[in-house]
Formats: sequence, structure tokens, C-alpha cells
Amino acid sequence: MTQRMGSCGQDIPFETQFLIVEVSDGSQFGVLGDQGGNQSALYAVFLPILEGDFRAVLQGNAQDELEICLESGDPAVEGFEGTHLVYVAAGSDPFDVITDAVKNVERHLQTFSHRERKKMPDMLNWFGWCTWDAFYTDVTAEGVKQGLESFMEGGIPPKFVIIDDGWQSVSMDRTSTEFKADNAANFANRLTHIKENHKFQKNGKEGNRVDGGFRHVISEIKEKHALKYVYVWHAITGYWGGVTPGVSEMEHYGSKMTYPSASPGVQSNEPDEALDSMTTNGLGLVNPDKVFSFYNELHSYLASAGIDGVKVDVQNILETLGTGHGGRVKLARKYHKALEASIARNFPDNGIISCMSHNTDGLYSARRTAVIRASDDFWPRDPASHTIHIASVAYNTIFLGEFMQPDWDMFQSLHPMAEYHGAARAVGGCAIYVSDKPGQHDFSLLRKLVLPDGSLLRAKLPGRPTRDCLFSDPARDGKSLLKIWNMNDYTGVIGVFNCQGAGWCKVGKRNLIHDEQPSTITGALRTADVNYINKIAHAGWSGDVVVYSHLGGELVYLPQNASLPVTLKAREYEVFTVVPVKELSNGACFAPVGLVTMFNSGGAITELKYESNSKSETVNLKVRGSGLFGAYSSVHPKRIVVDAEEMEFEYCKVSGLVTLTLKTPDKELYSWDMAVEL
Repeated sequence: MTQRMGSCGQDIPFETQFLIVEVSDGSQFGVLGDQGGNQSALYAVFLPILEGDFRAVLQGNAQDELEICLESGDPAVEGFEGTHLVYVAAGSDPFDVITDAVKNVERHLQTFSHRERKKMPDMLNWFGWCTWDAFYTDVTAEGVKQGLESFMEGGIPPKFVIIDDGWQSVSMDRTSTEFKADNAANFANRLTHIKENHKFQKNGKEGNRVDGGFRHVISEIKEKHALKYVYVWHAITGYWGGVTPGVSEMEHYGSKMTYPSASPGVQSNEPDEALDSMTTNGLGLVNPDKVFSFYNELHSYLASAGIDGVKVDVQNILETLGTGHGGRVKLARKYHKALEASIARNFPDNGIISCMSHNTDGLYSARRTAVIRASDDFWPRDPASHTIHIASVAYNTIFLGEFMQPDWDMFQSLHPMAEYHGAARAVGGCAIYVSDKPGQHDFSLLRKLVLPDGSLLRAKLPGRPTRDCLFSDPARDGKSLLKIWNMNDYTGVIGVFNCQGAGWCKVGKRNLIHDEQPSTITGALRTADVNYINKIAHAGWSGDVVVYSHLGGELVYLPQNASLPVTLKAREYEVFTVVPVKELSNGACFAPVGLVTMFNSGGAITELKYESNSKSETVNLKVRGSGLFGAYSSVHPKRIVVDAEEMEFEYCKVSGLVTLTLKTPDKELYSWDMAVEL
């Protein structure tokens, strides 16, 4: 899934699952457009939904009409008698309208849960490493150990690991056609056993199975590297080519050869090599009535070996396999119900990352799954992919973020675009994990994302484009910057990116560079870009903020309704911390910024209180982490105390920036008690 912008009906592509329209007159929706004169725009949201055995999507036609396309995915399922195909809502705040619309559809369908009602797995709060770009399917137990040793030597050990594709027992049928490509799996392979292959068995040899291998590996790396969580990869059908029918010890899953058939809309939007391979070679589909048994036996084995969760990939393949199963919606619901039941039984921290799962068949069937990959892969060798990756995730999150916490995928810390990717993940509110090869790390970059105890300063919401970016095209129009906003407990954060120069080509059906030398662009940052900043401001807030720029290292006082110009060259970025200014009873003004060497500085502040007496005003804070802490003060502080110790600090009279250095705490997730007397 990706974004598409337009101004007329024919610009709406096939397979549109979510549509938001900006209009200036809300009379046709029965809503006042200006909501009292403060907002001139009105936003209308269209959500095509599931009804019975059918899935609805939107599409435009040459007459600029909006069409509803229905599909069952099974030629035998033709009759449709439904009346609720598209939910439409409108209002003056686009983010509120979208959230309210999805919650209303939740109440109507009663088949899924909104993100706010789901349990988030704790792995989101810790730095991680994924083996994929480090090894691809050549991953081994020794390679995992080498990678973890490499991080430990640099002083930033991961706290969770994803062992990606390459650990399972798979093989091809004799009659299958092998899929060969660099840095990809062989999509013709099928699962032959639920246990690990020889590469992860103790003293394992190819062709020979021994017991206790995975448990031995997992216990060793957890103990030696203080790992909190280990996840492993598998496809929703077991492997890319499914489960081998009739294979020893897996006959009871009732796997049968099935041949995918993609909908015309999907085929017109994007060709797919994996789907082509599966269409040619077939897929061993576990009997939907027995798929819980398959998941439960797989996951219970993994849990017994010390595995804490799974990354479940290739989920969209279910939409192509509905023939003979009552259609795509019915098949998806059976599989997702079984999958979530197994996760709940075997991984109590809700340990699942949903991947290749953007279709509404899955979204409107997800009651528990809380994390979803929101993009195409991170492609380290494709220079056209990096800017559009950031833009696509941000825009996809507008919709996907209502269902789950979007996952921005791994990246490599030593890649030429690593800082760009890292900054985006810092404002994304997502898990942060890299796919570095052993010995190839940029630890200075990682220290902007990860605290010494391995925890993250994770923002509270899914990071989304600011309101004034919703209908611009920051990848193609040559004039727009992409701004992504998020929230912390007491601050806002905005990442600004120049994403121009590359994007999806509707003719070539892939990402292409369309401008080798994109222009330098100037945009503006405003307080209102942090859409919910009023929710964290104190009572009586004037609207004034301070803005701290991560790369520029500058603190700027921004009065209400003022704007700050931002100029970025091609593929440049900046991250801004935005903090409401508090005016105290003695006339002093204060605003805490946080750990200024971190991308998401304000994420370090976990508590903020103001106290006053006849002699002075005191700001009491709790602050996580270590390093340089910064705050704005209109007056020179009288003193600053941290954990009962008076601290030395510096004060810049011109900008009002106060800075002091916090030590590295001995305890994990420790918060310093800080008191600033003014």
C-alpha cells in the first residue's frame, strides 16, 4: 500500500482502501465547514469495508465518478445482499475524523479492535537487531552470535533480536521451478517440518535432525547478551510456498496444493515476483479448519525453546486463495482468528509483528495484533527507495495507525542514508531495530536513538504527516517538504524531510529516480503542526513554544501563530522538539527540552510539575537517560538539583538555553529526580 494524491475522480486508483478529501464547503455533509470560524477546511473520509463474504474498495473512472468495487475472491460466491459498503464521515480535524470513523466501523463490524484497545508488546521499547540484511537466508546460529558480539563491543547491545527467514526446515518439490534472485528467498520452497533446520541445531548437519538445537541457541544468546526478547520469522502459510502436503509429521494439517489468483485491481497496480512464483509452483495451504493446530504446535514449540514472538509475513497471499474456501474474507478471518488465538496462548506479551498485511481483509479481522509493518522493505542497494520509503510509511500510517502501531522496518546504521532513516524512526513512535552486518555499525548514530540501557525514547503515537502535508506530494511535486509529527508526555516532535526526487512509477511499476538533482526546498514549521500539542500544554497556555533543532543545535522562542522557516537540500532532514512555554507566577518562563543529543529529546521527560512559594518557583522533573539535558528558561536558574546533588550547569542569556550533564544511571529504566529553582 502507498499514497496517491489527486484532484479529481479519475486520480483515484484501483484498490483504494482509504480515501480522505479536503473540501472548503461542508454543506453537502451537513457539517459547518469552519466550525466557528477557526478552520476553513472540511475533511471527508471514505472507508470501504467488509460485508458478508465481500470486500469493497474504491476506484475512479474516466468520468471522474467514484465507483465501489466488490470482490469475494471465489467464483462460487456471487450473491451479495448487503447494504453497508462504505462508511463516510466529515469534520474539521482530519486526524479526529479518521480516528472516529475507524472506531465507528469497529462498532459496526465487531470483527477488529482499534489500536488504542490493544496490548502493545514491550519489544517496541527496546533497541533491536534483525538478521535479514546482515545474512538474508544464509543466517546461522554462529552468525547471530557474531552479530550480537559486534554490538556488545561497541557498547550498544540490542535487547531484542529477530531471526528472520533462513531458520526453518524447507525444500522444493521435485517439479517446482526455483526462484533465483539476489537477497531474496526461494519462493518455491515449502515448509517440511515445524522445527529449525540444521544451521540452528547443536552440532547439526544438513539432512540430519537432532533435538534441542533452538533451545540451546536461544538460551545461550539470551544469557550472554541479556536479551529480553527473541522473535523469529515465518509466513502466514508456514513458508512462502506453504506447507508441503503429506510430509511426515505434518499430514494432520491437511495441506493441499492451491494456486493463487490475484484480483485484477492488484495486478494492474503492481507485478509481484513472489506471487508469480507461487502461481507457477502452487502453495501448500493448510486446511483452514486445522490451521489453529498448525499455529499452536509451531508456536508452542518455539515458546518452549525460549522464543518470545513471531514476525508473520506474506499475509496478503490469503486474498488470492479464497477459491473453494468461501472467498478471501472468510479465509482471512479463519486464519487470523487461529493466528491470534495461538499468539495469545503461547506469547503472552502479544508477541507478533504483522507483515505484508495491508489489505482490509486482515485489518478488519485483527482483534489483538498490535504491530504492523507499514511499508515496503528497506532496500539497502536501491537508491530510489529511501526517500519514498519515509514518505510511504508516513502516509500509510494515517490509515494503518488506527489499527496497529506501524513498524517502519529495519535499516542499516552504516548506510549512506542511515541518519535519514534513523530520524524518521525516532518520530515514528515505532520499534527501532537495525539489520547491520557484524562489524558494520555507526555507534554515534545509534546513540541518538538508544539509551545506554538499551531502551528507547519512543514517542507516544504513530507518526503522521502534518495537516498541511496531507494533500501535497513531497516525493514528486518539487516544492514540498514532508513534516511528520508526534507526541511525548510533555513535548511534541516534528521530523522534516526533503523526500523529492524518487517515487513510484505507474508505467514501470516500481520506484524510480525521476530527478537526479532535486531542488533545495524551504518550508515552514508551526506550533499547530503538532496537532494535539494543546493536550499536553498547561491550563492558561498562551500558545508560545520553544523549538529546539537537533542538527542545528539552536533553541528558538516561537510566539503563538508565528512560523519558523526550514530549508533542506535533497535527502536532508531535521528534527525539532516543540515545547509549550509555562509562565510562572514570578514572571519567569520555562520549557523543558530533554536530552538534546537524542533525536527525540523530549521523550526523556516522564514527569513535570511546577511548585511555587513566596521565595521562588521550582520546576520538578523526572528524566530518563544520560547525556546533555537542555531546557529553556527566561531567567538564570538559581540552582539545579539532581537526586539531591546540586549540579553545575551552563546558561545562555541570549537563547535562554540551560544545559547540564546527566550521568549514566546504574539501574535500567531509571528516572532522575531533577529540581530547577527559578
